[in-house]
Amino acid sequence: MPPAEFVVVANRLPVDRIIGADGEEEWRTSPGGLVAALEPMMRHARGAWVGWPGQAELELEPLEINGIDLIPIALSAQEIADYYEGFANDTIWPLYHDVIAPPQYHREWWDAYVRVNRRFAEAAAAAVAPEGTVWVHDYQLQLVPQMVRELRPDVTIGYFHHIPFPAHGLYAQLPWRDQVLSGLLGADVIGFQRAQDATYFLTAVRRRLKYEVKGAAVTVPDAEGGTRTAVARAFPISIDTAPYLELAARPEVQARAAEIRESLGNPAKILLGVDRLDYTKGIRHRIKAYGELLEDGRLHVEDVTLVQVASPSRERVDAYVHLRDEIELAVGRINGDHDTMGHTAIRYLHQGYPREEMVALYLAADVMLVTALRDGMNLVAKEYVATRADNRGVLVLSEFTGAADELRQAVRVNPHDIAGLKDAIMTAVEMSPAEQSKRMRSLRRRVLENDVDAWSSSFLAALAEVRGR
Repeated sequence: MPPAEFVVVANRLPVDRIIGADGEEEWRTSPGGLVAALEPMMRHARGAWVGWPGQAELELEPLEINGIDLIPIALSAQEIADYYEGFANDTIWPLYHDVIAPPQYHREWWDAYVRVNRRFAEAAAAAVAPEGTVWVHDYQLQLVPQMVRELRPDVTIGYFHHIPFPAHGLYAQLPWRDQVLSGLLGADVIGFQRAQDATYFLTAVRRRLKYEVKGAAVTVPDAEGGTRTAVARAFPISIDTAPYLELAARPEVQARAAEIRESLGNPAKILLGVDRLDYTKGIRHRIKAYGELLEDGRLHVEDVTLVQVASPSRERVDAYVHLRDEIELAVGRINGDHDTMGHTAIRYLHQGYPREEMVALYLAADVMLVTALRDGMNLVAKEYVATRADNRGVLVLSEFTGAADELRQAVRVNPHDIAGLKDAIMTAVEMSPAEQSKRMRSLRRRVLENDVDAWSSSFLAALAEVRGR
């Protein structure tokens, strides 16, 4: 496999390995904005992608699919338990999401995280061409930038952080706080979803490592005794809008949206929540507010239905098992109290759906409820907006999402304030068509102009600027 000018390093490969009924191996492109954004450029440049193939104990040779060289990283079942489910998802995830759930700190998890990050870094360093570019993604691989720099000081390194970065008072809890900061500062450009996240990171660097910080620039000591400059700033990610626009215009998808309304008893208003089943998403708060509106008589089950899609997530982690039990108990109580023979208060769907069905749901929904307690961006908000070519519908959006910085014509809400959340839902339900249209036009303009291509282009332009210095 020839050296690649451009190497992406992410926890997962951009393809899923499927074994057919005949036992034949097949690779399918994974859904997701990152793949859509980078695939054309990687094919053009003959790029390489370093990632885990998604199954334990799977040793695979590098392979080429759709013009992209794939470099699989093998993980043992124990490493998945310690590095991924442990340190990434039970230490970093809750800590970086404002300690909504308590993080767990275990030295053996950290040791596995270091070991696996080194494996990714070594693969990237071996794959990249002289003077090439390595772009590392997300919280599972925060040590990789520094490790790649130690192995290949000739290359340009970018890192993008897809989840929030916490305020220093929370970040300081992490026993390995300085090591993680140094790992990230191996990159030339460190990208965050929000300006606030970049500020939190720069504050931690200044307070913990005592490096000079001027604006977005950090002066970082290098291995030769000199210094170099790393830049940390916001590059808000977005979606590939084209497939959403195309699906929303399809007659069969529009017919499916009408069918969904019919199946729910043709309520006057459909409220929709679409989330991974995760404690950061504010699903409990949303259901509580909606249940109280029914109890108060401000909403009636004959007129309004809440559809909640909660796709399965990390089902082996105790916190998620408890969350599912709590949500299903709350849904059962509300439905038991308010359902009639013809109408259901909450249609709860604990499963994932293909994109076509999701677009039909977006078209059917009069109000989209995004009530995350903390979210790096929240692309569901942007997906909903992209599908609404009729300029109807209302987005209720948590101020604790990255999307809230951009989608300013949404009905903003603090999801911890149940009374305020109830009022926001009523504002959305009662909003006039003219007000809906005015807000949605502004929201759609923002999403369509700032799509995932614009995001990747802006980040790569910042990398090119660093290289040109």
